[in-house]
Amino acid sequence: MVSGGASLVSLLWAQAKILEPLSTPAPSALGPHHRAPAPRQWILLMCLFLLSLPAVTPRIYSSDEIQYFAYLRSIWFDHDLSFENEYQYFYDRGIARSEGFHETFLEQKTDTNRRINFGTIGCAILWSPFYLAGDLVARATGAPVDGFSKPYVAAVAYGSAIYGFLALLLAERCAERLGFDGVVPALAIWLGTPLLFYMYIAPPFSHACSAFGVALFTYVWLRIRDQWPTRGLVALGAAGALMAMIREQDVFFVVGPALDFLGSRSSGRLTGGLAAVAAFAAAFAPQAAAYLILNGHLGPHSSVGHKMNWMAPHVLQVLFSPEHGFFVWTPLALVAILGLLLLPARGARYRRVGICLLLTVALQIYVGGSVDSWTVAGVLEPRADRGVLGRADGPAAARAREERLPRVRHAAADGAVSCVSLSVRSGFVLQTWLVNSPQESTMTSCESCT
Repeated sequence: MVSGGASLVSLLWAQAKILEPLSTPAPSALGPHHRAPAPRQWILLMCLFLLSLPAVTPRIYSSDEIQYFAYLRSIWFDHDLSFENEYQYFYDRGIARSEGFHETFLEQKTDTNRRINFGTIGCAILWSPFYLAGDLVARATGAPVDGFSKPYVAAVAYGSAIYGFLALLLAERCAERLGFDGVVPALAIWLGTPLLFYMYIAPPFSHACSAFGVALFTYVWLRIRDQWPTRGLVALGAAGALMAMIREQDVFFVVGPALDFLGSRSSGRLTGGLAAVAAFAAAFAPQAAAYLILNGHLGPHSSVGHKMNWMAPHVLQVLFSPEHGFFVWTPLALVAILGLLLLPARGARYRRVGICLLLTVALQIYVGGSVDSWTVAGVLEPRADRGVLGRADGPAAARAREERLPRVRHAAADGAVSCVSLSVRSGFVLQTWLVNSPQESTMTSCESCT
């Protein structure tokens, strides 16, 4: 019964072992002023997170959440990628009753005669240790051991919250790698961006996991870019594959580090580059297999391509529209972009990494602007830009803070940024919570159905 989940746990363990060589300290590649946070700061963050756990909402209520959850439940209990029974379970219980759900997920089939799933397998990989814990709790407490009962859903929800918190810690470490104090910006990300929503209100979405994947990939990149060791490049390739398996559009974050590597003077670039590509391919194998089983080809369902217009006609809307525009709904992103713009001006050691970071953000904005259905009613923010915050806000917000304000004003500036952004975001969170509460609606988003 648990063999499918055990294979996911084994894959996660293998990826952790690949990253193990990076656990030893090394000097920052970008300057001598590498800062480590005081122990009390780490303790404060941990205590705040633990105190916040009761706010996590352990429920599944949208089609996107159902699709990501279906991967894990089907592999764990059914040992296959046939999702009809998962979809039928949620539909029969009134959870998946939005317009288009039945037609899309319980009537249409793929070229391999399976039910459609627009999600990816990466969240299932990350959630699997927590799902195992939920399985043990279900067996110990007498709850239904069916993969759907409360212990399983709660395990996934709390798992996402933990990955969101790990994304914050990794963003803080990225700021340290750039020589900045990242603790206060990490708090600003936590409270002033949509990560708050996807950690606590709708954790079974992929976004908290996506923030973790992007932050992990960015940290590994900044950690190895001084010497580009082969083992480090293997870790970078594996982290890149994990990132792409969580959300497909996150693969574009690979472009910045790839250009950084090609522009370096590291010896053995060919060997290291091939090792990184091989690691990416090996780690991406579960998603490649899922594509072949579900769709009959390496890639998402064919209907996804019909939603893309690569002339990116919606770029300005993605950034500035009052309907989920990135800067309108996430004001802190403006501070982050400012920080990235200032980073190259700091010196030659920072120029290339700053340009690469800006390039990756621009690519995500371009991809978001290329999706015809870029805005989705009932969702808190433009979801294509979710991973940008995990990459940019920590070091970038810290950078803007260092460059633009005298030290005596840092604390006031941090407080102002956090409070203003938190006030704006809290209103949106409250509004979305009220609109999407179980009493008002059992289904809020069917992005894949449109």
